Amino acid sequence: MLDFNVRGENIEVTEAIRDYVEKRIGKIEKYFEQGANPKAHVNLKVYQDKTAKVEVTIPLPYLVLRAEETSPDLYASVDLVTDKLERQLRKYKTKINRKSRETGYKGVEIPSGDIIENEEETSQFDIVRTKQVSLKPMGSEEAILQMDMLGHNFFIYEDAESGSVDIVYRRRDGRYGLIESAND
Repeated sequence: MLDFNVRGENIEVTEAIRDYVEKRIGKIEKYFEQGANPKAHVNLKVYQDKTAKVEVTIPLPYLVLRAEETSPDLYASVDLVTDKLERQLRKYKTKINRKSRETGYKGVEIPSGDIIENEEETSQFDIVRTKQVSLKPMGSEEAILQMDMLGHNFFIYEDAESGSVDIVYRRRDGRYGLIESAND
């Protein structure tokens, strides 16, 4: 069901490593609906200090799952990332189920922005990465959930009610802030 794209940096991705990654991360398939064939982008990095970092990104039409973990053991990092992804999916499902019970909807779909990354360097302002975001309508609660799932400190979205482009962000005190665009 999950389609894997496994890459290695400073490490050769052997068949044993690939099998382990597919077996462990494949555990989260039970959270996806039948017919959904998401693609898991797995990046394995080994640093000179012998630590291993595993990054997993799974773009879905309604959510972008992303997790990364670093530990002294590559296999342990894969296990930790799998646990993190599972927690994110459980949290998302719980939030959706609670929201649908409150509003009385049978099925709730919360879309998220599609992210396209381009790494470029411009000498004048030192922009090292450019991201283009496709904004989809959602409420501020859904935007906060998406921000938390991605592990970011802010999230840009189109407000479903007003149609304006807004930003939610995590404040230093752990609470959330909202920046609304002014409609002139």
